[in-house]
Amino acid sequence: MGMATAGRFLEWDGCFNVRELGGLGRVVPGAAVRADGLDALTAHGWTSLAAHGVRTVVDLRNDDEVRVDRAARPAGFTTVRIPLDGIEHRDFWDVWWGTPGFGTPAYFRPFLERFPDRVAAVARAIAEAPPGGVAFHCGLGRDRTGIIALVLLRLAGATPEEIAADHGLSEPRVRAMHSAQGRPYDAAEIEEYVDGLGTTVHDLARETAAWLEAGPYLRAAGLDADALERLGGRLQGR
Repeated sequence: MGMATAGRFLEWDGCFNVRELGGLGRVVPGAAVRADGLDALTAHGWTSLAAHGVRTVVDLRNDDEVRVDRAARPAGFTTVRIPLDGIEHRDFWDVWWGTPGFGTPAYFRPFLERFPDRVAAVARAIAEAPPGGVAFHCGLGRDRTGIIALVLLRLAGATPEEIAADHGLSEPRVRAMHSAQGRPYDAAEIEEYVDGLGTTVHDLARETAAWLEAGPYLRAAGLDADALERLGGRLQGR
């Protein structure tokens, strides 16, 4: 398989859903990696992460999701915690929390419209990271990670179709994660929810990507021109 499909997956021991953004749009390999919870990495997994060139980890999870690292995080990494959800904003989360829609791109555009400042904070952290690759992650590597991946990929010129296809790669990995951990998975609920909207997960992701103009969005969210240039340069290896 080519870089546009499963060839971008990285097998970092302890994680299930890690893949390169390199090869999509103008993103160069090694610049940005999306992942599920990196605190589950084994010592071998951390070695693989380091060998891939990652030097900064951006953790998008809420405080109550963070766990003690399964294996000691090696020295030389910068870890930045930016809880993306903003769960204190009940006007938004009372609509989405605990619903099947929260597991789909149906909530991506509403989130992007409601929380541009939080998205910009992550973009700024990636732009200002020390030299080396950046890995950003949530718990499953699908939803919060998917929002940030969508923004970065649009900024780097990836097409809506590429972004939707990338989003779809998470589904079997998330299923495998739940199975390995003995946890139930809400696949039927998600499918029923999306069917009720008269659409598909793929189309929801594609339509959100088509709507987003990442550069103007990030500027309006408070990212200055220099930071936006640094972010684009990092993704493109400049």
